[in-house]
Amino acid sequence: MSTVEPGVQQDRTALAALQQTRLRKTLGRADIVFFIVAAVISIDTIGLLAAGGGEGVVWATFLAVAFLVPYALVFAETSAAFPAEGGPYHWVKLAFGRAWGAVAVVLYWVTNPIWLGGSLAFIAAEAWSHYVVPTEPGSVGDHAFKLVFVWSAITLAIVSLGHGKRVINAGAVAKLLVLVSMSATALVHVIGNGGINIGAVTFAPTLAGFLGIVPVALFAYVGFEAPTAASDEMHDARRDTPVAIARGTVITLLAYVVPVLTIVLVTPPEQLADAGVMSTIRAAYDVWGGAAEPLITITALAFVFALLTQGSAWMIATDRMQAVAAADGAFFGGYLGSFSARLGTPVRMNVLSGIVSTVFLLAAMNLVDGTAASIFTVVLTVAISTLLISYVIIVPAVIRLRLAHGQVHRPFRVSGGQGVFVALAGLVLFLVAFGSWVAVFPGTVEALACIDYSFVDVWGVTQLNFELFTVGTLLIVVALGVVGYVRGAPLRSDTALRGDTALRGDTAREKA
Repeated sequence: MSTVEPGVQQDRTALAALQQTRLRKTLGRADIVFFIVAAVISIDTIGLLAAGGGEGVVWATFLAVAFLVPYALVFAETSAAFPAEGGPYHWVKLAFGRAWGAVAVVLYWVTNPIWLGGSLAFIAAEAWSHYVVPTEPGSVGDHAFKLVFVWSAITLAIVSLGHGKRVINAGAVAKLLVLVSMSATALVHVIGNGGINIGAVTFAPTLAGFLGIVPVALFAYVGFEAPTAASDEMHDARRDTPVAIARGTVITLLAYVVPVLTIVLVTPPEQLADAGVMSTIRAAYDVWGGAAEPLITITALAFVFALLTQGSAWMIATDRMQAVAAADGAFFGGYLGSFSARLGTPVRMNVLSGIVSTVFLLAAMNLVDGTAASIFTVVLTVAISTLLISYVIIVPAVIRLRLAHGQVHRPFRVSGGQGVFVALAGLVLFLVAFGSWVAVFPGTVEALACIDYSFVDVWGVTQLNFELFTVGTLLIVVALGVVGYVRGAPLRSDTALRGDTALRGDTAREKA
């Protein structure tokens, strides 16, 4: 039985209705919390936030309050009010129609296979090589590790959610243990051996520092709605999702701010640019004497496992969104919208994500020098930024649903009513739009503010070439969504549910 709000107009294809019958109730409240921890806490970006030094801590904390908390509140209410498999695709479709849903979800989806193969696999391989088994970069062993990493993450997305969630939950626990271990051991290290004098760290915020950190921080903080991609696989999406998001918000805030502060306080300022979770652990674990090396190895294994499940959690979420769009006639002819009758997962979409990840992995491993490498870095960076850009469509859809369908039953409501909800969502929209602009057009705000910004030194290409490849990449992704929508037209003509049902409350469901 679908958890879609019964009073909202629906226009679902027959293929989408068939996929609905293949979903199984699997996720409880604790599973949703673990899923949020696994997906949202990007352990790979903590070092990037710490690279900003003391003001990195200030801006990360500021954005946690100004963005993360309002964002979590807005999406907690929306997730509870409009639970349906596919999450954000469903919301954008209800607000603006399938065409906008098609574009939003392809922007949301494409980030993650590229991120898995173009970034996460490399960070995991570096930790494996430095702290577990030394591996020469570019060697057969290096290729093998990264390919196994990518396809292990994809396999976790393919297996039934009932089995896969156990591994995701374990990965979330491993991630928190790594961060707690790093922070606690660094504190012991500072007390016992002395760390960086806090007076040597400047916490004075600057506009240049904000511009440097805002796209990274916003990218790190988004994703609380990711579990809603599997709303129809939750035992009680309406009641469990808001509570899970609330708990996930607290955990996420602490899991970013505390480790970033830890790295800044124990790392010499001149080394912050290359600092990260594992390098801080390596420096701090000397307090354990002879046990340091085996503890570092164990922690590195947990770190790699956390990265693996982080990538897999996003594959589970975004592949479902894209598969729901495909089954609903918004992404080509429906072939990619099939959920396995045995596993209840979108296997074809999972495999496509694995192929995309592998292509970017191999490209990143072979384009390591010269102009081609710089261009690939630009394309990779922009492709990863599409997740943030997708919210420029998703957040207005959320606002429209609040204004147009305010009477829809909401088990959780933002305090203060509709005005406060819209204000918070407006703040979120402003920040994601600003962060998207900074990511796509770096140097432009700096120029307006008369801040020195050497474009070629930062990116390795001229600003003109950067924008050509940036805008070109975005146009290709958007075109993929548009063409996918157009090609889905024959499927949309075969509808299982069609009508102009008037909006009504959810009284019957609540009584049941």
